[in-house]
Amino acid sequence: MTPPAAAPAFLAAHGWGGAQILPLAGDASFRRYFRAVREGQTAVLMDAPPQHEDSRPFLLVADHLHALGFAAPGVIARDLELGLILLEDFGDDRMAEVIAADPASEMPIYAAAIDLLRDLHRHPAGPLPPYDMAVYERETGLFPEWYMPAVGLDPVPGYAEAWAEALAPIADDRSVTVLRDYHAENIMLLRDGSLGLLDFQDALAGHPAYDLVSLLQDARRDVSPELETAMLAAYGPVDPAAYALLGAQRNAKILGIFTRLWKRDGKPRYLAYQPRVWAYLERDLAHPALAPVKAWFDRAVPEDKRGRHWEGYRP
Repeated sequence: MTPPAAAPAFLAAHGWGGAQILPLAGDASFRRYFRAVREGQTAVLMDAPPQHEDSRPFLLVADHLHALGFAAPGVIARDLELGLILLEDFGDDRMAEVIAADPASEMPIYAAAIDLLRDLHRHPAGPLPPYDMAVYERETGLFPEWYMPAVGLDPVPGYAEAWAEALAPIADDRSVTVLRDYHAENIMLLRDGSLGLLDFQDALAGHPAYDLVSLLQDARRDVSPELETAMLAAYGPVDPAAYALLGAQRNAKILGIFTRLWKRDGKPRYLAYQPRVWAYLERDLAHPALAPVKAWFDRAVPEDKRGRHWEGYRP
């Protein structure tokens, strides 16, 4: 987490000369984050190398969220050629850590996160690319591409066809802005009591159930079935078939992504989440809407190559 060489000059050019640059966080992409500290003020420096990351979607979605009254980090300065953006600092009170420190806060914080989604979904989708069948199938394709060979399994035909059949009833829904990574590590608790949004640069126009899945089938922390049920009821009517379909789609994608992070990017820590993701996927596959996909998994992936394969794994 050494700051990029261009960071001091970038900060100086925008009124932050002499700022201390402290490591803050990284994520599953090539983006890195630092905290700039100067004269009692702080800001977040996002380093998104342009050869790997296009920051324009982040800025577009941030503008859209601001226009609707949601708390996305304000942009203080930007240089897209350098891949550097200076952002408003939302502090350190991330939803996941706040709940870990105070378990009694879990229900009200999740309720606030559900309220935010319901408010967002009252607005039509922003000027975003569609979350269409091509995207769904590209994402689910990460499972046979990365997961299957990593656990020693050979290709089994019929996977793409099974997903196409199952997802057909919902694939044309473009009704809302889908943030796509709306979960407890990307939601901040702000000083005014509102929630701040992070990691939304991949937003698309799609189905309202997707971000419910992101929040309530969280790959990185346990969400009890009781909490999940209560939050779905708080959101309002949710099509159980759509929720299961998008849950299965997202969880199959995540299994592929976490395996790719291990094999391609040298980030094995994500493998510790695989048993939890498998548990979500197995539950989603039990819904009748997933019958063709479940039939493929039953043929292609033995029990000992599923969640049990990763039990006890430590990065």
